[in-house]
Amino acid sequence: MIPRYSHPEMAGLWTDEAKYASWVRVELLACEAQAELGVLSPAELAEIRTGRVPTPQRVAELEKDRDHEILAFLAAYTETIDGRAARWVHHGMTSYDLVDTALGHTLAQACDLVLAAGRQLRDVLARRALEHWDTVCVARTHGIHAEPTTFGHKLAVHALAVHRTLERLGAARTKVAVGTISGAVGTYAQIDPFVERYVCERLGLGCEPVPTQVVARDRHADLVSTLALFGAVVEQVALELRLLQRTEVREVEEPRTAGYQGSSAMPHKRNPTSSERLCGLARVLRANASAVLENVALWHERDLAHSSVERIVFPDSFQALHYQLRSATEVIEGLRVFPDRMRRNLDATNGLIYSSVVMLDLVAAGTDRESAYRTVQAAATETWESERPLIETLQERGIAVQPEQFDPRRFLTQNSLLRERLEEIIHVEV
Repeated sequence: MIPRYSHPEMAGLWTDEAKYASWVRVELLACEAQAELGVLSPAELAEIRTGRVPTPQRVAELEKDRDHEILAFLAAYTETIDGRAARWVHHGMTSYDLVDTALGHTLAQACDLVLAAGRQLRDVLARRALEHWDTVCVARTHGIHAEPTTFGHKLAVHALAVHRTLERLGAARTKVAVGTISGAVGTYAQIDPFVERYVCERLGLGCEPVPTQVVARDRHADLVSTLALFGAVVEQVALELRLLQRTEVREVEEPRTAGYQGSSAMPHKRNPTSSERLCGLARVLRANASAVLENVALWHERDLAHSSVERIVFPDSFQALHYQLRSATEVIEGLRVFPDRMRRNLDATNGLIYSSVVMLDLVAAGTDRESAYRTVQAAATETWESERPLIETLQERGIAVQPEQFDPRRFLTQNSLLRERLEEIIHVEV
């Protein structure tokens, strides 16, 4: 991922330096387990502990001849170990015992960063929802004015979507936080299963119950699909904000810097670029999920087709989503809300948004529903065309209406119930 869309704490997990440090940790833990089994002596283990994490430059240099990154890494690592004990490094293991176990640990750490960022977004959405719980605005279906709602209700919908996705990501983290140290084709023929248990327990990982040569890739597909879904949930928030910032709507505005400039040509422009950026990153996440789904089906006990995909998709997906969540939190935190503009938009259709109340009142008074619908629809059509208030076009058709029928509060009688539901699920202070 390019630096523009990443934060250091997430990007740092995916550097070659971090990868090789993780690989050294796995190899050292495996040697500790082998020492407990008596395969190597305490003195030999002490020698192995003198080893250092090799530099990416040294690994790359050795890989030129070997054409095998793991073997190049092992050569670079073991050449830093004093004495002859280096021969016990990687004993009984295959390449992906090392790679996948270390990867499981890295993925778990990356998930934890995303979960923390997601919780911040959820909480700010819920907090601002409660702040604007009684800020009345018009709801829109198909982009057309529907009935009154509140801006708090809108934000609560998004807060709960983030909350559900946090639960999904927590489950995906559990599934992907596994390792395997089981030998060439997962049979433990050359290594005691104790080594796997020892290493994975100390890394906070589960063990692949029935391994091949790799951890099953459906786990990773589930994870990256969940990241893509999380991106789509953020996109839903961002798209709402983009639509509400249109000139003819202008009910909210993204936070702006003091020196903000929206266009190189038009000084008046105040473009929703932050929200647009969030929507764009969601597209990258969806594309990456498709690539990882292709990795599930590998030849027999394994092939290497998944490796090149994962080197790109894992770091890019985590960095993009982490950036997306952090940026969305900043946008919601600093979002300007314009209640007066919301009120003007409520009144923009000359009362058309109250048509359902009038229709239901007619039904309650004894008119059959079809007749009531057609009568109100005819009056509404005239209001659309003439831009005269709905109350007038109704009265011309002999429909007795009262001003209180055109009060947005009639649509908000259950607003407290929805607030209670939000507060039961997400606990925040306003």
